[in-house]
Amino acid sequence: MKDDLVIYNRPKSNISEDIRTIRTNLQFTSSDEESKVILVTSSIPGEGKSFISSNLGVAFAQTGESTLIIDSDLRLGRIHKIFGVSNKMGLSNLLVDGDIKNCDEYIKKTEIENLFVIPRGTVPPNPSELLNSSNTKRILEFLKKNFDRIIFDGVPINGLPDSLIVAGIVDRVLLVSSANYTKIDDLNDAKKALEKIDANIAGVVLNKVNKSKRGKYSYYYE
Repeated sequence: MKDDLVIYNRPKSNISEDIRTIRTNLQFTSSDEESKVILVTSSIPGEGKSFISSNLGVAFAQTGESTLIIDSDLRLGRIHKIFGVSNKMGLSNLLVDGDIKNCDEYIKKTEIENLFVIPRGTVPPNPSELLNSSNTKRILEFLKKNFDRIIFDGVPINGLPDSLIVAGIVDRVLLVSSANYTKIDDLNDAKKALEKIDANIAGVVLNKVNKSKRGKYSYYYE
């Protein structure tokens, strides 16, 4: 598996500890039902949302929870690359299919115990329309009955409606920003967009913080 999975490849690292802290905060700041389905997104590209969603998924799976990561970035999603699974049949294909009886065909088992993924699938001509279809809610309700924790890896919020659509059907939203990269205006715009639809913002992860005493990077839940 790719080097992105720090919590799996380097479980004793400071970064892995920070990821576990995020997991713990999500577990204990609300009931399980209030944080069963989580969207991980960002304001702009390049802030590390897929890194956070992937490692957070591993962290939940390591507690024994049956965990599913869904790549809802139907344009440039790379969850299939991080976990080394086929992208031939993914979320876009499942939404077009629309039959919950066929869900098993799109769920991929990873090398990590308790962790499954649905990759993005074939890039569709209409990602927003697909995500906004009734099939999305119906399929999610089915998946919620079969997994303890579901994490959506979404597109950046600013400029695209995709993650705002997903934010409307999940329990909580985790917003990723990047030190010395994310502009405060971009972060505020993303926060305002989420608040406008009454999304439940769990917090902000500040990614790529240079802290010499804690290694190259640290990850903070605020």
